[in-house]
Amino acid sequence: MRLRTLALLGLALLGARTRARADAASDESAARARSLMDPCPPGFACGTDVADVSAPAPAPASDGAHPAGPIRFPAVDAAAAGFHSSDPHLQAMLRGALKNTGSQASWASDGTVYVQTGDIPAEWLRDSSAQARPYLLFAKDNPDVDSFFKGVIARQAKNLTVDPYANAFKKDYSVWEEKFELDSLCSPIILAWTYWKTTGDASAFTPGVAAGFGRALDVMIAEQDHASAPRHYTHKELRNNPVGRTGMIWTGFRPSDDACTYDYLIPAEMMAVVALGELAQIERDVYHDGATAARAETLRGQVDDGIKNFGIVAHPKYGRIYAYEVDGLGHSKLMDDANLPSLLSAPYLGYVSASDPVYQATRRFILSPGDPEYDSGKLASGVGSPHTDGRGRWVWPLSLLAQGLTSTDPAEKSKVLSELLASDPGDGRLHESFDPNNPKRYTRPDFGWPNALLAEWVLETQGGAAPLPSGGPDAGAQR
Repeated sequence: MRLRTLALLGLALLGARTRARADAASDESAARARSLMDPCPPGFACGTDVADVSAPAPAPASDGAHPAGPIRFPAVDAAAAGFHSSDPHLQAMLRGALKNTGSQASWASDGTVYVQTGDIPAEWLRDSSAQARPYLLFAKDNPDVDSFFKGVIARQAKNLTVDPYANAFKKDYSVWEEKFELDSLCSPIILAWTYWKTTGDASAFTPGVAAGFGRALDVMIAEQDHASAPRHYTHKELRNNPVGRTGMIWTGFRPSDDACTYDYLIPAEMMAVVALGELAQIERDVYHDGATAARAETLRGQVDDGIKNFGIVAHPKYGRIYAYEVDGLGHSKLMDDANLPSLLSAPYLGYVSASDPVYQATRRFILSPGDPEYDSGKLASGVGSPHTDGRGRWVWPLSLLAQGLTSTDPAEKSKVLSELLASDPGDGRLHESFDPNNPKRYTRPDFGWPNALLAEWVLETQGGAAPLPSGGPDAGAQR
């Protein structure tokens, strides 16, 4: 059954949605005035690594208005039950993947929604954004899904206010891990913008969300010159290699949570270009804050220029390709990592068209033995990550999904889908990584992110759903 048909099984809309009020601008301006020199607001435990966090009192299971435990959505359950495929394995995998996010999500005592990454008891800003994303297909027509997104967006913004240098948080807002990853600032902005454009509802953009996004923008601008940034962020795992000024944003860690070798991570910079363009639109059209919109637009242009001037290198075999990391001093790292944002996923992010010559050359490099993280076996071939290299040269389903989502070749898409199904060790789930010769050898028994991405891809390609909107430079042309 097609997704548009399944929508009839959902709940009716609750009338017209409320737009964000222009008079919130004064409240938001006050929130944004907080100095980066004081990174931890009163009443919060932040600025610490996971090993240094004292165990707080457990947060109440829910806000009292919603049942405790995993969140169930009738429309999502109906879509899962109504999805049929001639391949029973794909049918079962999609049904489980689509409901996975609800099994990881729960209402918190403050009325926000906490989305746990899976088998680790914390919420990653990046992961939770990706986990929630396929449910955008149901948000406009189902008030319970709509409320879920307002709760997710509010919590993410509050996390950004607590500590914009942290990547993962506990349910009580204390910091689980403080690894500064540029994509952690971008992901909540992109999710909120996509929710807005999908539903037409701007009421999620509260003064609290403005404060969180403003804090993210302040940090991005400050980290264009890391050596002079007010926070003087450091971490025991950083490599502390020098960098030059490029207009791009310094980041200490990759989306794999591994430290960068060179601290301008080109896929994250691409994601920032998209997020900053979307933030400028939010500031201009919703908050009516022209000054902040201009700051975001200026930074977007500087980062994009930095990518073009420093992030493209000459490869002896493939020609002009995107580097994975650069330092602005002439050094570059040529590879890709399965975790998104990745170079392979650049069209999915909305940064560049899949037909772009530099992207196509980069793609050929990534999907070859020239990429040190590429591996192949009898069941699959794809990109892995140094994050799991100690366990073996394993393929990550995230890289296969990025390959499928950005491919323009139906045969390649079919091959990738077969490889994803072959990675199933028997529990009906996608995992973090797997041995391409033996899927029963894998990492992370419960990892929500790839399952959500599978649901998004299959619903778009076989379930009748239109691709979700993108505000990137090549919006509408990427897939």
